[in-house]
Amino acid sequence: MIYLLPQRLARITTDSMIRTDWTRKEITDIYNTPILELIYQAATVHRQHHDPQEVQVCTLLSVKTGGCPEDCAYCPQAARYHTNVKVHKLMEVDEVLDAAQRAKESGSTRFCMGAAWREVRDNRDFDKVLDMVKGVNGMGMEVCCTLGMLTDSQAQKLKEAGLYAYNHNLDTSEEFYDDIITTRTYDDRLETLGSVRKAGISVCSGGIIGMGEQQEDRIGMLLTLATLPEHPESVPVNALVPVEGTPLEDQERVSVWEMIRMIATARIIMPKAMVRLSAGRVRMNTEEQALCFLAGANSIFAGDKLLTTPNPEEDADKQLFQTLNIRPRPSFKNGEAPVKFEQIPVHV
Repeated sequence: MIYLLPQRLARITTDSMIRTDWTRKEITDIYNTPILELIYQAATVHRQHHDPQEVQVCTLLSVKTGGCPEDCAYCPQAARYHTNVKVHKLMEVDEVLDAAQRAKESGSTRFCMGAAWREVRDNRDFDKVLDMVKGVNGMGMEVCCTLGMLTDSQAQKLKEAGLYAYNHNLDTSEEFYDDIITTRTYDDRLETLGSVRKAGISVCSGGIIGMGEQQEDRIGMLLTLATLPEHPESVPVNALVPVEGTPLEDQERVSVWEMIRMIATARIIMPKAMVRLSAGRVRMNTEEQALCFLAGANSIFAGDKLLTTPNPEEDADKQLFQTLNIRPRPSFKNGEAPVKFEQIPVHV
């Protein structure tokens, strides 16, 4: 039997319009396309909007670890779960800037800082985070934060400090969400994304697969992201890394083909976004990661940890880039200049 590509999917490779009116049926048809054809279509779209030899290299640092009051079923930092994660207070500014400098010297162009907070509060800790943002910005790196929920005014303060991007994942579909998290709502997450967008900060939002969701849930999450008034500039695709002590500790690993379907579908429906191959990459070999890049992934996290979960070592990533003949994407490639601040000295 010869597979005939649906006409609406065939048009995708020639239609350069960025759409925010996708339907569930359209995304379902794309997601269920035979895998080799799906990879081809996604690779074609990818080359229309991005340099296929460039991959953004990001570093993610946990600046405040553990003790989170949330009940996210996948997260080892939740205070209610008995994991091996130790609680650490917010790092000092100099420590963070030292880590950012090392990341830059290793080739990272985006530095992301995560704090295990439910929400941002207007206190001394937030003031310290603003100083961290100013310092990393002064190094010429794209600076990103993931700090939980935040208000319009807090988003504006981060923007004024030089924040380039804010990560706030949807995690999954609205329908499956309550099975994973009960301590904040789906609308809470969407409101935070709205505050980030209103402040003029780049939006980073994606999710996790392998948490026990159905295919419809994966499609539903992509539908929500692709029908926002503006697509997120970054879309992380995470494979669950089960952690002992969490409710999802016994979940089976998702296959690389499931990751590829998510990446390829995200690439096709959100053509200009950076699609990040995130958590779970440590379990992938070179060939599997190469297929993900071919399907449209063009961003990774470097460093031996993603907050508290393992990640490929620096030497492994250098070998990966050399083998695939890919190179790090420069900072601020979309033409947006960072807000200029005097660099805060790093004491080493």
